[in-house]
Amino acid sequence: MIKYICIVLAWLQAFAFSVFTSEKNQTIGVNKFVKHQTFEGFGTSSAWWSQTIDNEETAREIARLLYDDETGLGLDIYRYNIGGGEKENSRCRIGDPNRRTESFFVLNEETGVYEYDFTRDANARRMLDMAVEYGAKEVILFCNSPHFSMTASGHASGGLTEYASNLPKENYGAFVDYVLTIADWFVAQGYPVTAISPINEPQWSWGGDWVGQEGCHYTAEETVELLELFALEMQKRNSPYKLNGPESGELSPGYYEYIDKFFESEILSGFCEYYSGHSYWIDNNINLKTEVGNKFATQYPDKKLEMSEWCELPLTIDSTIIDSGLYMANIIIQDLNLMNAVSWQSWTAVNGDGLMEIKDGKLVVYSRYYAYKHFANFIEQGMVRVDVMDSLEYNSKVASTAFTDGEKTVLVLVNNDENLQDIRLYGCLSPSEIRVTDATRSFEKISTEKMQGKINLPAKSIVTVVAE
Repeated sequence: MIKYICIVLAWLQAFAFSVFTSEKNQTIGVNKFVKHQTFEGFGTSSAWWSQTIDNEETAREIARLLYDDETGLGLDIYRYNIGGGEKENSRCRIGDPNRRTESFFVLNEETGVYEYDFTRDANARRMLDMAVEYGAKEVILFCNSPHFSMTASGHASGGLTEYASNLPKENYGAFVDYVLTIADWFVAQGYPVTAISPINEPQWSWGGDWVGQEGCHYTAEETVELLELFALEMQKRNSPYKLNGPESGELSPGYYEYIDKFFESEILSGFCEYYSGHSYWIDNNINLKTEVGNKFATQYPDKKLEMSEWCELPLTIDSTIIDSGLYMANIIIQDLNLMNAVSWQSWTAVNGDGLMEIKDGKLVVYSRYYAYKHFANFIEQGMVRVDVMDSLEYNSKVASTAFTDGEKTVLVLVNNDENLQDIRLYGCLSPSEIRVTDATRSFEKISTEKMQGKINLPAKSIVTVVAE
């Protein structure tokens, strides 16, 4: 009965929307009766900046800005990188020292045996501690490569030949034990580890003449075979965390093989609720993202897509100007609306292409940070995405998304035009808070007293409306 009442109410709301819409006034409304995915959180990654922060005060300020609910972004998820150990590899080929990770797996020179030393990676662990202290609710442990000692090339930066897996199959079991031993240690210390993700962007070549970071190629078949071993061992150990993967580097049709073989596996389909993918290389491609969303909705309706990594690649927009924030905000909206992502996590927090950067010893906060804040500060875990009705539909210069918990509704509006937009709001009753970011303002609170159902979106701006 409730279902039918909701359908009638949704129809009445849509009818009223069309009646009150005119060609002169763009009208944007929220239909809370048409519901989509339940949201599970925003996050960011620790690679490869967390290990470089030597100053404790700077580390604490970064943790506050990222995870504090009151004064920061209030992110939910912290992605901790289990490094492949290139920092201690005497034959390391990675040129950038910041991309050489310190491992917990260390060679005992006396015995010639690798042992675990969890005092290592101290800066990164301190950042993890501070993130949890400030409010990170979930920790995901992820690998870019197996430890270099397990690989065929002796490097965690990929094989000596492109598109050849760098992990010999006889070492699959050792890699599984290595990741789970580390994850179990973190759990034993009380960290809120919710998932492990042992594979990263398996379809890329990783290695050969290009050595820019840690990475390991796997075919779709090799990806499934390795992850199946993880699933079986986690079941045997009754591991208290999920298995995520395979962190697909691109979700376009050319790489659907990784999705399909992942869920064709009875072991993985039965064990894994999520598919992890990255939103690179399909920025602003509405058709491709819609196709991805439809693929999951029709072929794998009981599975969830998490968008676990994105930054602007290549970085072409000045990080200090509003255009960079607008670009990121549009990507977030596309991933939430078109691909029905249940979580969204940025690749890097502190870097030139991240949310902030350390320059000349000072922390500089970028426009992307405030863009992210418009979502992460208000869209909470457990909220449901609902329909947004825009009278201009596909001709609109305003991108939008909305979430509700039944009591509070959050509407994020991105004006991509260089002119102010007069918007009539429908379905957002009694706005309790409005925030704006544009060329001169960063997440500034504006008055709701004189709204009377209308709102002006400044040129090239992000506006969040919170309504009770």
